[in-house]
Amino acid sequence: MDRPLPSLSQFVLKVHSRCDLACDHCYVYEHADSSWRGRPRAMPEKAMEKTAARIAEHARAHRLSLVQVVLHGGEPLLAGPIRLRKAAEELYSALDGVCALDLRIHTNGVLLNERFCDLFAELDIKVGVSLDGDKASNDRHRRYADGRSSHPQVLRAVDLLNRPTYRRLFAGLLCTIDVENDPLAVYDALVALRPPRIDFLLPHATWDVPPPRPGASATPYADWLDAVYRRWDGSGRPVPVRIFDSVLRTLRGESSLTESLGLAPADLVVIETDGTFEQADSLKTAYDGAPVTGMDVFANSVDEVLEHPGLLARQLGVEQLSDQCRACPVVTSCGGGLYAHRYRTGSGFDNPSVFCPDLMALITGIRDREAAAARQPAGPLGSGEAADLDELATGFGSAEIVGRLVAAQLGLNRELLAAVGERAPAGDKAAAAAWQLLRQLDQDAPHAVDAVLAHPYTRPWALRILKGWGSGTIAAGLAELAAASAMRARSDVSVVVPVSDGLLRLPGIGAVTLGHESGHAEVAMDVEGFSLRAAGRMLRIAWEEGVDGLTPHWRPVRLVELPGWTVALEDTDPLRDVYECPVAQRLSVAEAKLWAEDLTGAWSLIQRQLPLFGAGLAAGLPVITPLHSPDGGDVGAASREAFGAVGSVRPGAPDRLALLIIREFQRMKLGAVLDRHDLCPGPLVGLMQEAYALLAVADFWRVRGRTADGKSARTAQAQGADRRQQAAKAIEELAGSGALTPLGERFVSGMADRLHSMD
Repeated sequence: MDRPLPSLSQFVLKVHSRCDLACDHCYVYEHADSSWRGRPRAMPEKAMEKTAARIAEHARAHRLSLVQVVLHGGEPLLAGPIRLRKAAEELYSALDGVCALDLRIHTNGVLLNERFCDLFAELDIKVGVSLDGDKASNDRHRRYADGRSSHPQVLRAVDLLNRPTYRRLFAGLLCTIDVENDPLAVYDALVALRPPRIDFLLPHATWDVPPPRPGASATPYADWLDAVYRRWDGSGRPVPVRIFDSVLRTLRGESSLTESLGLAPADLVVIETDGTFEQADSLKTAYDGAPVTGMDVFANSVDEVLEHPGLLARQLGVEQLSDQCRACPVVTSCGGGLYAHRYRTGSGFDNPSVFCPDLMALITGIRDREAAAARQPAGPLGSGEAADLDELATGFGSAEIVGRLVAAQLGLNRELLAAVGERAPAGDKAAAAAWQLLRQLDQDAPHAVDAVLAHPYTRPWALRILKGWGSGTIAAGLAELAAASAMRARSDVSVVVPVSDGLLRLPGIGAVTLGHESGHAEVAMDVEGFSLRAAGRMLRIAWEEGVDGLTPHWRPVRLVELPGWTVALEDTDPLRDVYECPVAQRLSVAEAKLWAEDLTGAWSLIQRQLPLFGAGLAAGLPVITPLHSPDGGDVGAASREAFGAVGSVRPGAPDRLALLIIREFQRMKLGAVLDRHDLCPGPLVGLMQEAYALLAVADFWRVRGRTADGKSARTAQAQGADRRQQAAKAIEELAGSGALTPLGERFVSGMADRLHSMD
């Protein structure tokens, strides 16, 4: 061969070959291939053991750092907890010391229960769920054999995965498109379930059996997806959508996130319940036996499977495409579409996708919309943005609206990071290595990088460098970001991190105290935790050792998981000292427990009495930084440089803590609004933030005055009247300044209307 033999890092393991639903669009049971009829229902233990050994053999030979295995079916939960445990343990055992394992399961969800979730939590198995949208849309295809709906059971499964205990297991929702379904109803129903990702799939079809195309449109699938894209884009892209993210990435010259788009080589093989190797399941759509390789785990290695003509053809990028595809202007984004969708009797797979017109319309539509947005000069607000601003002016802001502020702030942080990367000295090898790793992680696990860049104290570091106050910390900061991103991605890589003052900073995750002044630490990640080599000694920290006291050098960020809100108590990051009041030192276990108790009470109060604040707060405030007030008093703070966090003392009573959180969240939220919109000149910013905070405080006391009794009610009513008077004075001063922009006048007018409505 002229080119080196490639490797595979994705394996689909069929642990059960039957299903408990009778979905009429299923590629396993409802298309051309019928090989499932002759296979064992469940994978025997010998096949599991040999499969794990073959995967490990391949990973070792190609020095892979990570392999992904998806437990699949049929319906894999039919295999039962004991068999699933056996499969997972065989894989972990075989790959121990070889590479990291990203283990997943994809299910229709109807059997998912706490027993399965506890097992998956123990074995770190991520769970993807198939759901085609709202009940009417889902019931069109995804029913039991007797016609019953599966929708209630799937919603129960998703609710289970959204519990704080299991949320980290939730991998996302997969939805097969039916253009007869309302695209916005489908999208809205999926987004409402708060998935970490949505994956829209075109229905499997070929030129021999083309997809349904009802109506007069030549591109009904592009039209359907375009409607979803406009809703998704207009709402601030609140959840990753794999097909849209892949188009956007490939338009930028980056890799696709799905095999159905882009030119990346095929990176997947299937192992059936009898141990036979097959090509991608989607080929079952083409003709009976299309995925067959003639090989199995007992007689053949993965390298031998890679020599199969079907897999070799899919390693050739643009060379393996039809003449029509190679001449197409969007070939680098489309990549010819899914391989199975190209099939036609007589010419095999040497054709464009049967969805070619739809893919062309979708990609060019997104491309042109992105280009137009980039050219659009600043001007009047669109109707959606104006509606957002009007709602924010009331002091409130839904989860969706605050989510758009969060997305915009993340965009600013990305721009700052890029500017820092450009500042790195040309000869700084440490900075270059960290920057390269960050870029690679951003391709492989963009949402892990996003989580680290969204950490509130990333921006203060970047701004100090760009202001020329800390150029020597470029390499250290980039390495810290890379290490934290790799940890969140569970990526098996090593990072050399410069250390100063004996502290290794892992933004948003925690810190390790090393007890020496300066030097370097080599941090190596894996799926179970990380190890750290510094000053001639080795420390090993497992993720489950996040409990205080198990590892004396390790200071993890403590998470307080509340119904609908998970908030971090950030007392580890040395860059958190951005407030006028000093930050508290590391909380003791007892102090952290008191914080958690008071936060529980404060959040309960907010949810019960101030829900219009609570929804936005849960979407936009992931971090609280404990402060220390030398003079006592209920002290809180927010910083324009640290979106996503507020500082607060613990005042000793949940209702007072609730007030501090709401007040400072308002300041933080308005800072994000001012980053997007020019409302007033700099000298008026402080006054506008004070007025906006007072608006919320007045609301707090107004509600308390209506819900408390006796003296407490009278005190609250007096406090409310006083704060309304202060807010009215500040708003009047703003309105009479003559310095507000037209948008500022509109915003202040909205504040005034809200204040008057309290009376």
